[in-house]
Amino acid sequence: MEYGEYLDQIEHQASALRAAAVAAGPDVPVPPCPEWTVHRLVRHIAKVHNWVGKALVTDPSAPEPHPDRPPESWPDLLSWWDDQVGALLGALRARDPAEPAWVFAVAAEPAAAFWARRQAHETAVHRLDAEHAAARSDRADSVPALVFDPRFAADGIDELLVLMTPRRYRRETVTVEGTVLFHAADAGRAWLVTLRPGQPPLIGPATEVDSDASVVGTADAVYRAAWHRPSHAVVSGDRTLVDALRTP
Repeated sequence: MEYGEYLDQIEHQASALRAAAVAAGPDVPVPPCPEWTVHRLVRHIAKVHNWVGKALVTDPSAPEPHPDRPPESWPDLLSWWDDQVGALLGALRARDPAEPAWVFAVAAEPAAAFWARRQAHETAVHRLDAEHAAARSDRADSVPALVFDPRFAADGIDELLVLMTPRRYRRETVTVEGTVLFHAADAGRAWLVTLRPGQPPLIGPATEVDSDASVVGTADAVYRAAWHRPSHAVVSGDRTLVDALRTP
């Protein structure tokens, strides 16, 4: 996807997230994240957007920037978040995709392009959380099945598996062994994850369909399943391998 497309997605997904959050109300639980209320969800995404705005103006070799503290009251929090989304988009639009910036993923190019992609998907996944909160349900069918365009959803699966999942395993150890196929049928893309005890997962394009477990469906459904959100994706084979593949 192109840089400008990610910025459009940030704006669109943030708007949809906000609408769902307001419809739900601040005290409603977030079914995919049982420990969260909508207030905490909005506080989280607002803080992330603020933090990324700081990362964009931080030298890649500098220490990690620290976000500001969001306000507590619901009206003030929503207003503050609106400001952070606007500032983030303004900062990204003012930068060349290759312009250096601080990033947390060592495998990623330390540039503005990383943050455009990361925030498009961060905001999209939490938009799902807000939609489930508004529906007051963790059932997959409580949120429309095709919220995300296949191309965008497939890009999100790739970003999660290739960049985000290996980062998780810098802190954790794989304890199971086997392969998991992720197949986004309508996008024509597939990935094979190889899990090896005591080693980081190996992730690459799938060249064959034989695997110990599989997650198959539309790109939208597989995107949700990869992030452990309610999904209509079909999970088959050794479910323990899929469950062991932790996401951030």
